[in-house]
Amino acid sequence: MASGVRLSRVRIFFRHLMPRRAAPDLHLLTKVSTLYYIGQQTQQQIADRLRLSRPRISRLLADAQERGIVQITIAPPTGLHTELESRLEAEFGLEEAMVVEVDGRESDDMVRRHIGAAGAEHLWRTLMPGDSIGLAWGTTLEAMVQAMPPRAAERITVVQTLGGIGPPDHEAYAASIARRLATALDAAPVLLPAPGIVASPGVRDALRADPHVQAALGRLDALDVIYVGIGSLSSNPLLTDGQTIPTKALKELQRAGAIGDIALRFFDVSGRFVRTSLDERILGITPEQLQRHKRVVALAGGKKKIDAMRAALRAGVVNVLITDQATARALLNGTNG
Repeated sequence: MASGVRLSRVRIFFRHLMPRRAAPDLHLLTKVSTLYYIGQQTQQQIADRLRLSRPRISRLLADAQERGIVQITIAPPTGLHTELESRLEAEFGLEEAMVVEVDGRESDDMVRRHIGAAGAEHLWRTLMPGDSIGLAWGTTLEAMVQAMPPRAAERITVVQTLGGIGPPDHEAYAASIARRLATALDAAPVLLPAPGIVASPGVRDALRADPHVQAALGRLDALDVIYVGIGSLSSNPLLTDGQTIPTKALKELQRAGAIGDIALRFFDVSGRFVRTSLDERILGITPEQLQRHKRVVALAGGKKKIDAMRAALRAGVVNVLITDQATARALLNGTNG
């Protein structure tokens, strides 16, 4: 049967515009289309009924659409934004975009919760047995994990892709997010037991020698999917508090034109990853690994992140974007909301 019939309107036009000798073909096209789309009969049932082959029925249905005898229109339910999703996919070369309905009067926290819930839905829908899921850090990813109900999955591994950022007791702390998602999915967690930013390249290299750190870092090239947030350097208080990123390193990022980050890998307004001394002190996934990966799912939204999100999409790293409808429109219109 044709998929999506419940959400579609199928119109069959009875046309007699060609000479009479062609009428039998038009009659057959209309007959087959009526039995299939309106009569709800399978192609095999129609073939048996009309004494035709199953492949011929398939060709007749395709021909009916090409001639305009059958016209199918999709009528999305209220609250879905399939047109916006299609435009985002075309504009930024995305495999998939999910746009969620959010009341414009809601707080940034509620926007994050809506996007997080959509992320949890997407994760479960696309999850395959044996998948290895990479998870970065941030409040939107924390909202996704919070929205994930306990569901036993088959042979899933959750890998922390970045060392700890911010206070260890913070809900958006990378290890906490990875551990809680693994618990929800009855999965095996692979944690990266180290700070995300260390004091010096020497400290980073020493930590890399730790077997537990090696185990996590060694998984980063073999992940099936990576879930990330998109940070804005100008509006994320954790990045500008002078403690998570030292003031000297922050000024270096600003001089380099950094506008946002994915997993603490910073990029400029054109989507180019910027190189600063901070890169030599980060324990986590690298820009090269992000760029090589075939499936990076980004969750982000809100007026304060639009410039950073647009730059991240230009970087060509993100394959799937989950956002809200106001942010989607701003991204497409080249505005800040």
